[in-house]
Amino acid sequence: MKTRNRQIGLPSRALTDKKKAFAGMRLLAISVKKLRAAFSDLLPIILVIAFFQIVVIRQPLPQLTDVLIGSMLVLAGLTLFIQGLEMGLFPVGEAMAHALARKGSLFWLLIFSFALGFSTTVAEPALIAVAQEAAEIASKGSLIPDSEISIREYALGLRMSVAFSVGLAIVIGVLRILRGWPVHYLIIGGYVVVMLMTAIAPEEIIGIAYDAGGVTTSTVTVPLVAALGVGLASIIKGRNPLQDGFGLIAFASLLPMIFVMGYGMIVFG
Repeated sequence: MKTRNRQIGLPSRALTDKKKAFAGMRLLAISVKKLRAAFSDLLPIILVIAFFQIVVIRQPLPQLTDVLIGSMLVLAGLTLFIQGLEMGLFPVGEAMAHALARKGSLFWLLIFSFALGFSTTVAEPALIAVAQEAAEIASKGSLIPDSEISIREYALGLRMSVAFSVGLAIVIGVLRILRGWPVHYLIIGGYVVVMLMTAIAPEEIIGIAYDAGGVTTSTVTVPLVAALGVGLASIIKGRNPLQDGFGLIAFASLLPMIFVMGYGMIVFG
């Protein structure tokens, strides 16, 4: 009886091992494909650095071993980051947009849009770094008191101004999708305001304001905001995800310039 059970169990165990081997090979093939795609994205940067180092500077790369190891880590990190976006952030953003649109509550949809824009921007590493750097330089230039408290408050004020503006920008973008407003009218009007504020804002804040429009649209904010727009446009009748789902990032880049210049006018008088 035991021999018979053993004989019956052998094919099923062999089948399980074969499935595991097949799954492992499939996972390896997918990993190689993702690594190849990430390498193709990094290849232009590698070629530019190599060209200038070999042809123009005509010197070998300093600390070649560290450079190679660092490049491999960047390649692995970029591969994992892109895979994480596809598996996690994009589906979450679209699912939340679908659920709130089906709920039929404009109030909660707008609250979610503002909260999403605000929270992702506050957590944006690039914004944190730029705000801290701007605060330290402002203190060295005697624009704000040279104290740890003043530097911290100035950096926090910059972050809050940008985060609030991005939250408001996402709300405007969501309303545009819902109402079908032409995106180019809003963008043109926004940049007219930017130009007018540039003329009256303190010179010390203008460069930071323009940079703030770029650092907000980085690794954390873009995937969730883009997924929100596409998710809304795909579920709302009469909207085309390709035409109406994109454009939220443009608002997230535009409004921070206006709000940071306004913040500078308050701080620098």
